[in-house]
Amino acid sequence: MQTMEKRQTVAQLAAAIPDGACMTFSGFTIWRRPMALVYELVRQKKRHLHLIEVNGGTHSDILAGAGCVDIWESCFIGHELYGKLGNNMARRIQSGETICEDYSHYQILLRLAAGAAGMPFMATTAAKGTDIMNPAYDMLGRAGLRDGKNPKIPKKKFDYAQDPFYGDTEYILVPAAQPDICVAHVHQIGEMGTVRVEGQRYSDVEAMKAADRLFVIAEEVVPERYLRDEPAANIIPHYMVERYAEVPYGAHPTGCFNRYEIDGDFIRDYYTRTKTQEGFDEWAAEWIYGVPDFEAYLDKIGFSRLQNLTANRAIHYSTTIKRGAKK
Repeated sequence: MQTMEKRQTVAQLAAAIPDGACMTFSGFTIWRRPMALVYELVRQKKRHLHLIEVNGGTHSDILAGAGCVDIWESCFIGHELYGKLGNNMARRIQSGETICEDYSHYQILLRLAAGAAGMPFMATTAAKGTDIMNPAYDMLGRAGLRDGKNPKIPKKKFDYAQDPFYGDTEYILVPAAQPDICVAHVHQIGEMGTVRVEGQRYSDVEAMKAADRLFVIAEEVVPERYLRDEPAANIIPHYMVERYAEVPYGAHPTGCFNRYEIDGDFIRDYYTRTKTQEGFDEWAAEWIYGVPDFEAYLDKIGFSRLQNLTANRAIHYSTTIKRGAKK
């Protein structure tokens, strides 16, 4: 794919994601989530998505509220300080509209690591003896989906094996996760697609390498020669990126280290308003369907609010946000 073909609009990236796609994302809970593309997926009414992620956050809760998600494999969903529960995902799971397959945090990370390494499984003792390992809670199995027809769903949730090298310890084998598409939000991308992330990288490398296709939303596009002057700071080579879009503040309301803070007030308001489906629908009518694109969304957020969130690049965080007061 040539350089000009890789650089596209957010709407074009979303249009390239088919209904029923198995997806994963960059970031962690409410940090560096590809919100510009998440909003566009909702706008384009994508359906039957299968999400596999180390943890969920505001992004996956929005997709659940919009009825985009059929299957969610993870360990946790919430909004950290701004809302402990993913209301929409919980509601969909309770109603049976979304299947939840529960793994421990480390297990789901190992699944992506196996996919990134081209291995069929990884061995661990994580969650041994817990109800996560109870066959009765194999929800994809109970739904009859482990029949081998879907290549993204393993035939078993887990298996066991004895250590053949050092002793008699029994290990849990967790299957590789290999999503169709990873959507990542990053700080910089080169014109050809080289990816750079500043600060914590979470499970980004595993998620990006495990997926068959990689779509990137970047805060800024920079010359490839700039990134290649310091190659150790880059995490993904250009040839692994299928397409990308440049979207400043594209992770809002989640944060992007060294660029802008989490918009806690926005997420808290979202959490409060979306405790019912009717509340989510009203919120989405205002913030997703009520604007034509992410640029209009940022206009609605307003310059002064974004300026308040913007990080001082010398100390890496905003100096204008009030973070509490001494008692």
